Amino acid sequence: MFKLNLKIALRNLWKNKTSSFINVIGLAIGLAACLMLLLYVTYEWNFDKQGKNAENLYTVMTNIPGDNGKISNTFEGSTTALGPLLKEEIPEIKHLARMNYLKKALIAVGENSFKKLGKFAEPEILKLFDYQYIVGNAATAMQNPKSIILTESTAKVLFGSTQVLNRVVKYQDTEDLTVSAVIKDLPDNTSATLKFDYLMPWAFYEMVDGSAKDLNWGNFSFVTIVLLDPNADITKVNQKIDKVVKAHLEQANQPYILYPLSKLHLYGKFQNGVNIGGDIEQIYLFVALAFGILMIACINFMNMATAKSEKRAKEVGIKKTIGANRGSLIMQFLTESMVLTFIAVIVAIALLEIFLPTFNNLLNIKLSIGYFSASSWMWILGIVFLTGLIAGSYPAFYLSAFNPIQTLKKRMKSGGILAINLRQVLVVGQFCFAIVLIISTMVIYRQIQFIKNRPMGVDVNALVEVPQDGELKTKFEVVKSQLLKSGAVTAVSQSSVGLSHRGQNFMDVKWEGMTKPVNTQLFNQVATTYDFIKTNGIKLKEGRDFSKNFASDSAGVLISATALKVFGYTNPIGKTVTIFDDKYTIVGVFDDYVWDSPYQSNNPVIVFFDPNRTGTITMRLNEANSIAQNIATITEITKQVNPAYPTDIKFLNSIYLEKYNSEKTLGILSNLFGGLAIFVSCLGLYGLVAYSAEQRTKEFGVRKVLGASLFNLMQLLSLSFVKMIIVSIIISVPLSYYLMDKWLTKFEFHTEITWWIIPIAGLGTLMMALITVSFQAYKSAKANPVDALKYE
Repeated sequence: MFKLNLKIALRNLWKNKTSSFINVIGLAIGLAACLMLLLYVTYEWNFDKQGKNAENLYTVMTNIPGDNGKISNTFEGSTTALGPLLKEEIPEIKHLARMNYLKKALIAVGENSFKKLGKFAEPEILKLFDYQYIVGNAATAMQNPKSIILTESTAKVLFGSTQVLNRVVKYQDTEDLTVSAVIKDLPDNTSATLKFDYLMPWAFYEMVDGSAKDLNWGNFSFVTIVLLDPNADITKVNQKIDKVVKAHLEQANQPYILYPLSKLHLYGKFQNGVNIGGDIEQIYLFVALAFGILMIACINFMNMATAKSEKRAKEVGIKKTIGANRGSLIMQFLTESMVLTFIAVIVAIALLEIFLPTFNNLLNIKLSIGYFSASSWMWILGIVFLTGLIAGSYPAFYLSAFNPIQTLKKRMKSGGILAINLRQVLVVGQFCFAIVLIISTMVIYRQIQFIKNRPMGVDVNALVEVPQDGELKTKFEVVKSQLLKSGAVTAVSQSSVGLSHRGQNFMDVKWEGMTKPVNTQLFNQVATTYDFIKTNGIKLKEGRDFSKNFASDSAGVLISATALKVFGYTNPIGKTVTIFDDKYTIVGVFDDYVWDSPYQSNNPVIVFFDPNRTGTITMRLNEANSIAQNIATITEITKQVNPAYPTDIKFLNSIYLEKYNSEKTLGILSNLFGGLAIFVSCLGLYGLVAYSAEQRTKEFGVRKVLGASLFNLMQLLSLSFVKMIIVSIIISVPLSYYLMDKWLTKFEFHTEITWWIIPIAGLGTLMMALITVSFQAYKSAKANPVDALKYE
């Protein structure tokens, strides 16, 4: 029976080439879009979940208390003193490792030198994560303080091979480190705080950075990861941590909590110390988008199958007359659906392979189909089977229900009120989905543009920065003098961090007239020398920049406008603040500028004068010269002073653009798959118009003989479909408004949903639908009435 059904299915597909082609293309696009989105969702869902210990790994989060007993901020960061205390006092912690935030640093073998991401961590990091060792092992990899673990790609870049055990590399052009192991590259979907190109022991970190050795409670610039016992109760562990910290610290006003590491990527948004979601909302959206487009493709198949019902009616009537039961007919039509879906999935995989590289480039990720993975094939075959079943079920049950006597006499009803209404519901649903996507895409685009056009507080145009490595730290004044003389730049400054950065937060601040016993406001710190305001183009509201004319500036600070509000000073210049028990005098107040997220207010900033805290050189290019000429001059000068390091020049406007990546991804996917949804919906509309035209062939013949014009017939066929599109617009507009208004409220700074978005989306959809309907309507209206009226 299956062989016969398969043969009939192939014959019908070949006989109805046009409808088969439309069905295959519609389903293939739907399947390809669905699989592509599910690949992306899987990539995001599996962040930090690759290791065998993933379920029991936790990261320390710090809650910053605010007013009225609330939590003002929650972030992944901890102090150096916390880790050893937790390890000693909390028995549920099996292993714990402190580590620094990632930073690019020079690593070289002879003349072969590169700036790569390096990480310092305690040895127990090798027990937290199950790295795959190519050479070396976890037992010995971090025994020597001056050892280094390389990733596979880094080893190949430096040595051209992974068999490099006990070879020597030079770190920051000063320290020789021995390669103790080479591990496989970490997965792309590893959090930024955990990913590295090379790993070094904490003991070496204590040699090169005093802040690592100092067990303090005021510097939150470190990450602490713990492995809990599988049977541990996380709520009770967090309660223990709170008690332990308060017992060892008199003024412990920062509650620490452990949070699952594998959840932080998607559930990284906190309010009042409680998780309220995060990027998981986008994942839900993409899953809905994936299956929504696939469902539209399935609806198209149903419409096209029922559009050919007149041609299949006689076949059903004859089969029932000679003894076929309804079950066998259902199996026949489902077989046809499965065959067509199987062909469509082959086309879909081909489309996926063609467009996946472009998709990866758009999102700057590396997705691929695991053809040799059993789970991948189970998912693909599961989706194919489900698609075939959903797409074929309605036509199968609908066609198999035909009455044999009525079908052989050609007295078929139009399908009944329920069938007609169901098709109308399907079309309305299709276009509701598409219109919601169009409106959402336009709002997302406006939000991204709104944030981009929001004043940054700095003039990032023609602004570049260079990491202050090697000789650039000690010879900054020489470099600055040469750069200004060259005419390539108009201003130069150095600072402890780049203009756009994260971290460097502290709370140990006291000021005159302070009402609370302990400060609960988090401040951001920047250390700099001269020309900080001038170089960055920051607006000075009161006072002055640091100046060589004032020797007292070594104890002076610049503060942001938000910091001034916190202090409550009316005449701030000359007033003092106490930071880390040292008194500083306010010499200037500047406008707030965006240094972290552009979507919300950043913490107030305090800028210190400290030439010893180096990190970044910022330069304002001379716009009278070409950019290429300026860059070449800067490269030449820095290379002369600092030959061991490659010149790594970054444009500030590019760095700031990276801050929009999350919403940019949402915008790209909404645009791309919104367009596909409209295209596939129009295919479905074409199918339904074809069905309606086929059902009314004789009516059109009679009307044409009686004098109906081409326009009258086109209008007659198109009107009902235009009504359905209008109904779709009426339903989708308030739904879109509600969803996007809710989405916009997530942002502290956001645009408004303007009125003109609605008519543009509605009229655009209506125009595309009219073009689709008019094409089929014209074909039907133009047909010869003689062909329509003859009985056989």
